[in-house]
Amino acid sequence: MNRRTFNPDQIRQLETNPHVTSVSDCTIQYNGEFKVHAVRENLAGKRPIEIFEESGFDLLVIGKQTANEALKRWRRTYRMYGEEGLLNDRRGKSNLGGRPKQDESVERRLAKAEARIKYLTAENELPKKARSSRKRGETPSLTATERYQAINMVVQKLSSGRFVTELCTLAEVSRSGYYAWIARRDIDSLREERDYADYLLLKRVHDRHNGRLGYRGLYMEILDLSGVPMNHKRILRLMRKFGIVTKIRRQNAYRKLAKATYEHRTVPNHLNRRFNQEEPGKVLVTDITYLRIGSGQNVYLSCVKDVATREILAHHVSTSLRMELVLHTTKKLEERLQGNIHPEAMIHSDQGFHYTHPAYQARIREMGMVQSMSRRGNCLDNAPMESFFGHLKDYVDYSLASDLDEVCAMVDAYIDYYNCERRQWKLQKMTPAQYRSHLIAA
Repeated sequence: MNRRTFNPDQIRQLETNPHVTSVSDCTIQYNGEFKVHAVRENLAGKRPIEIFEESGFDLLVIGKQTANEALKRWRRTYRMYGEEGLLNDRRGKSNLGGRPKQDESVERRLAKAEARIKYLTAENELPKKARSSRKRGETPSLTATERYQAINMVVQKLSSGRFVTELCTLAEVSRSGYYAWIARRDIDSLREERDYADYLLLKRVHDRHNGRLGYRGLYMEILDLSGVPMNHKRILRLMRKFGIVTKIRRQNAYRKLAKATYEHRTVPNHLNRRFNQEEPGKVLVTDITYLRIGSGQNVYLSCVKDVATREILAHHVSTSLRMELVLHTTKKLEERLQGNIHPEAMIHSDQGFHYTHPAYQARIREMGMVQSMSRRGNCLDNAPMESFFGHLKDYVDYSLASDLDEVCAMVDAYIDYYNCERRQWKLQKMTPAQYRSHLIAA
């Protein structure tokens, strides 16, 4: 509380200001026009100190705290009563619903009854929100915010705040809580407007990717789009608030394509889930998946992925599961590497008959790579490749393709997007191609 007192010279100085009506040893009375002007300037963005200095006040005399407290008090009066409340000094008046006199008049009792009827009517107009925590058969009650809304509706209808205390007692809420809710409305309104604007941005980005981006993908897309990051916790809150749901792929058990013959040989799991690699080309993973196109035919996709950069280095699409599927993939991989094979290069796969076949194993040895295999029936040992196939099937609507050429074009377009445009959270928010350049430079 401000305990500043004024000496006779300061009182004479303050009395010369046209915005002051009277001055005592410790208080200053301002005229209503100055209060209205000060509130308008403050709402326009000016600080209280600037407003008082421009109006001829010496802040060394009245104090900066006095200016701030005065504007805070005037803004509160302005929110509740408008300019009329500032022009007519309301301090000391009992028209805010204070304690009733013992000898109430008939008119006041009728007015209180009317206020009670209007409150009950307003309460009935508000929606009753049934909550899961309530017992069955229990009458749903209004929240504190809904009761404040009902009280405010009555005050607006009566165009008076005379019965606020009675209405708060009737609604079983505190009077201070009601006025605190009044003061928060503007802040809450601004927050809601900002949330809705950010929701529209999130919704636009989310829809552009067919609802397949999670909060991390949205974070990176918005950062790339606007250059300004949006906190990932805020993105999660807005997604829950406005019901933005990401499509999540369901697990599809890998079907064994064929049983290995006695000529097929498995190799140990040299990789052993060491997926955190920092050298491009050192550890590669490979696998095959199938895509059922619109004609009902199964098309098979074979891919090779770099574990360090998460980049798809080679892929091949075929309508047949013959050995040529993986042999063509290894040929494309060799062309992509152009002889720059890491001295400790390793290629990891599952125990499918393609990878246990003598022809494939001989080809890997010719390329100078060590072969590694997952344990039997354990898809998590080849998780990076399974993850890519899951994202591809989420993004590419291959069921619309009618032949091999169309599905090849779809797969080629997605792999280009995946390698060069799709940012990944664990790649320092870079694309695989950017991250490869980053690792090479490091």
